[in-house]
Amino acid sequence: MRREKLDQIDRRILDDLQSDGRMTNVELASRAGISAPPCLRRVRALEESGYIRGYHADIDPALMGYGVTVFAFVGLTSQAESDLVKFEDCVAGWPLVRECFMLQGETDFLLKVVAEDLASYNKFLTNELTAAPNVAHVRSAITIRHSKQAFGVPIDTSPDPQE
Repeated sequence: MRREKLDQIDRRILDDLQSDGRMTNVELASRAGISAPPCLRRVRALEESGYIRGYHADIDPALMGYGVTVFAFVGLTSQAESDLVKFEDCVAGWPLVRECFMLQGETDFLLKVVAEDLASYNKFLTNELTAAPNVAHVRSAITIRHSKQAFGVPIDTSPDPQE
């Protein structure tokens, strides 16, 4: 049951929760300019309608032993829907792959992969990724530095002149 239109308060709630999902309902309500009970009702409605898909902790990969992040550009030999789905099913079973995007253009998929080190990535690349059915080629881009991470989407919290 998707809400037809988000008002300024809904957008403010989404923006604040996107920045800090552990914010208390009282603080969230205060920032949104409403009392706590209606704020909680709005949050639940945003969850039920699918705007809020979940809450997650932002884990430091390096502290967990993952020192390398690689973007793998994967080309398949066939782009038939059944082959695309089979590849996506394969990807779903690889814990090192943290994100997967199907692309339009020269590359079929972009994978964000984390690994302990370059040797671990190379092992994954040769034993799993390039060995997967229908994979024609893989181009890897190893990250040097991570300078920005913005979760979610930009949310306009300015007043809507038509409200």
